Parts: sequence; structure tokens; C-alpha cells
Amino acid sequence: MADALSGVALVTGGGRGVGANVARELAAAGMEVVVTGRTREQVETVADEIGGRALVGDVSRREDVERWFSGLGEVDLLVNNAGISGAQRLAWEDEPDSWWRVFEINVLGAFLCCHAALPGMTERRRGRIVNVSSGAAHLAIGSGIGLGTAYGASKAALSRFTEALDAQAREVGVRAFHISPGLVRTDMTIIFPDDSPWTPPELAPRLVRVLASGRADALGGRYIHAEHDDIEELILRADQVVAEDLNAIRLRPSS
Repeated sequence: MADALSGVALVTGGGRGVGANVARELAAAGMEVVVTGRTREQVETVADEIGGRALVGDVSRREDVERWFSGLGEVDLLVNNAGISGAQRLAWEDEPDSWWRVFEINVLGAFLCCHAALPGMTERRRGRIVNVSSGAAHLAIGSGIGLGTAYGASKAALSRFTEALDAQAREVGVRAFHISPGLVRTDMTIIFPDDSPWTPPELAPRLVRVLASGRADALGGRYIHAEHDDIEELILRADQVVAEDLNAIRLRPSS
């Protein structure tokens, strides 16, 4: 049986794609869901559908993020899903401002939301954060990642940030996770061919639901792939995962 949840969740980039599906899953599980994004029509449509709340703004703007959280009260779950891919250009042909914008959304945006959510979570000594990373954070160059040079670098930074954040926050009762939703058909992945190994869109929302339940807290700081990792199996062998430092982005010595 799927986990029943309660409390308040905030999902950034929740007006479409993976974020919208995560918002729907959390609402179906029993959470009050706040959907944020830059496009009013999109976030209001999803919020109306799930009986949630829509907040419009840009995750990379500190004033927008602080405005969101100042009016929310307790937030039990933060899902940092907002992200952009940037231009599919050669690095020396890319525009520096456009390249850096990817980091402003994908990394700074997640940090600003964590920065706003964590004081309340740490005061209550409970809360969970799920940062939506990507296989682009660790897959070898040339393995089909066609999203320019900024995207993978930003997702690697987000994953490393999440691991460090969890190491700090676990001491005050908060856990953080970084996940890959897999290759889901969205506006961002439209550049990939139809015969790509597409991930079923329901897998990432189901994974976030499990992480929100607290059953996987022993895996805090770990990288979990929605399709390639069996979260229930990982929960059962969490002690081994931690002891052997698995599900982490690491350099491994050659055998």
C-alpha cells in the first residue's frame, strides 16, 4: 500500500512536467501542496487540480523565495524540482550570462529555498528536502547527454550540495536526498529521439512519496534513481549502503 502522508509540501517548478506529477502524487497521498513557478497559468492550473496553493515567482530571486516562505508557516517537505537545461551550444559559443543562468536556477534556487525552509524545520527538528538532480551529474561525457556544458555541471553541484546539507541537517532532525527522475518526456527532453530509453513518468513521484514518509531517512544524503534503484530494497539494506558508501557520486580506485 502506498504511504499516506500529511503536512505541507512545497514543490518548485510544479507547474508542468516532473514537478506537476510530484505535486499530484503528494496531494493524493494527503499532503497540502504548494506549487511554485514562474508561469502563473501553469502553477494555478496544477494547484486548482489538486486543491493546493499556487505561488508565482523565480527560485533564483531571494525576495520571491522569502515571500513564499514568509506566508506559509510550517513546511514539512521541500521538493527542489525547478530546473532549466540551458543552450545546447559549444562552450566557446555559449553566452556567459545564459550559461550562468542555469546555475542560478538549478543550484542557487535550491539553496535559497533550503535557506528559507530550514530555520523552521530545524526549530521543529523535523523536515525533509528532496533535490531533483540528474544522471547528467555523473554519467560519462559522450553517453548521450546532449544538454550543453552547464546542465550536468549544475546538477553535479546540486548533488554535492545535497550530500553536505544532509550531513549538517541530520544533527537537527532534517534529512535531504538527491534523486534522478530518469529520462522523462518533458519540454526539456524534447531534444532526445523518440526511441530513447524513456522512464515512466510515475516513478519519480512515487519515489518522492516514499522519501517524504520518513521510511528512507537512513538513506539521507544518498543519490537515488527513480527507475534504476529499488527504493524498498535500498531501505532494507540501508546499513550496508551507508557502511559501504553506496549510492554516492565518488571516484573509485581501479581494480
